[in-house]
Amino acid sequence: MKPGFKQEYADVIKSFIRFRVNEAKAKGVVIGLSGGLDSAVTAKLCVEALGKEKVFCLLLPANTTPKEDTGDALEFAKNLGVKHKIIDISGIVKKISLTLNGKGKKEMGNIHARTRMIILYYFANKNNYLVVGSGNKTEILMGYFTKYGDGACDIAPLGDLYKTQIREFAEYLKIPEKIISKTPRAGLWKGQTDESELGIKYEILDQILYGMEKGLENNEIVKSAGVEISEVKRIKNVVSSTKHKRGMPGIARIGRY
Repeated sequence: MKPGFKQEYADVIKSFIRFRVNEAKAKGVVIGLSGGLDSAVTAKLCVEALGKEKVFCLLLPANTTPKEDTGDALEFAKNLGVKHKIIDISGIVKKISLTLNGKGKKEMGNIHARTRMIILYYFANKNNYLVVGSGNKTEILMGYFTKYGDGACDIAPLGDLYKTQIREFAEYLKIPEKIISKTPRAGLWKGQTDESELGIKYEILDQILYGMEKGLENNEIVKSAGVEISEVKRIKNVVSSTKHKRGMPGIARIGRY
């Protein structure tokens, strides 16, 4: 990300946030603050766009959430001066798990994400807020989010920035270094990390995705990203197979409208 572009990106995103909030005649926004990079950048931009009095942050830890993340989220919310609330979702998730006899790691991870969505939208409906998501372009293209979970939001201000761009952007926004340098993780189960699930480092993945966005041939992406062609094909297949997660449900059209 070129230095001069950081201010331009910030201006565009903040203008987008203000426009969407005003368009919806909403009183403010609610954000799930995890203690990670993306939600911190999202919260900071919302505060700069709307003012801290219109930003409400929810911290929604579970028993799988690293205590460090909850502590970082709480400290960041206090430093921003925003309204915030901590709700431990462990009891809710446990009740659902017992009801469904749920044991699968990924299935239970999705339940964590969807439980958080329910709580975010409860407060959004109660207070006439918009739910602001913190998904980035890398994760959206890879379908690396829970459908109707952390992927559920009214606006996604960072959705056109790759993960590596957001790290640079965070430095410009003066996000604490301990949040910027933290290993990306959703905390959906013990020991989970984003890159271990994706099977690739963000730095390399973003080069492949950017090459795809530019319309480069496979051999050109191989050269620019320094990977085997099999890896390029794998990433392309993931992007293609997760297309259904990036749009509204498909409808078999019969009528005119």
